[in-house]
Amino acid sequence: MIFIIANIIAALLYAALGVYLATQVIKQTAPTINVLLRAIALTLCFHAVAIYGISVKPEGIQLSFFAVSSLILWVINSVVLLSSFKKPLHNVFIFLLPLSALAVIAAFLSHSHSSILQLNYKLACHVVLSILAYSLLTIATLQALLLAYQNRQLKTKAGLHSLRYLPPLQTMEALLFEFVFVGEILLTLSIVTGFIFLENIFAQHLVHKTVFSIAAWFVYAFLLIGKYKLGWRGNTAIRWTLAGFLFLMLAYFGSKLVLEIILHRV
Repeated sequence: MIFIIANIIAALLYAALGVYLATQVIKQTAPTINVLLRAIALTLCFHAVAIYGISVKPEGIQLSFFAVSSLILWVINSVVLLSSFKKPLHNVFIFLLPLSALAVIAAFLSHSHSSILQLNYKLACHVVLSILAYSLLTIATLQALLLAYQNRQLKTKAGLHSLRYLPPLQTMEALLFEFVFVGEILLTLSIVTGFIFLENIFAQHLVHKTVFSIAAWFVYAFLLIGKYKLGWRGNTAIRWTLAGFLFLMLAYFGSKLVLEIILHRV
């Protein structure tokens, strides 16, 4: 019963906070940051309990499509929350709060046929690195979307008053590349541990994940090289970030979506 209550409270809090933040944006007023961040921290506590109830079973860990989606959003929210105390990242919650509410509801209502996974320390290391890499690069993608909006508003000079609630363009770009850089390091470690710890990383059920993850790694690597060697920025950086995330999304969720949701297979 406690897990059911935790799911309901987490979903309601995410939704309420999302409505609050959207209302502040529409009214063009700045949200009360300290109250917002503390409320999100409380919500994350309920979300953590909800994830535990869904994913942790006596036989092992269930990593179904919706359970993993909920877990990754919890990690993303936690990283953004901690970073928001020192960096102007709270605007990313405009995307995260409604997505998190949907993820909690979907994980709670889904009846997955996913197999239970027994995690040894080697496999756990690979899984944790993968989730962290995906989370950091997802934050970079959300940052890129905000940067695209900011660029568009500056070029068209429409709605410039709304930009006063966003950090300067240079700060936004710096944050984007910080997350891409750290995410690329974690993605590298994830791929390396996959080759070391998994018996056959090119097995039929893993080959797509391996190929798309490596493709994403190359895209982010080219982006970083372009940034530091060629001075890439603005729309070029945004496009490469979104391209890398597309490959990463296919790697992490492509097979799970097809096998669990479309084909109803393990």
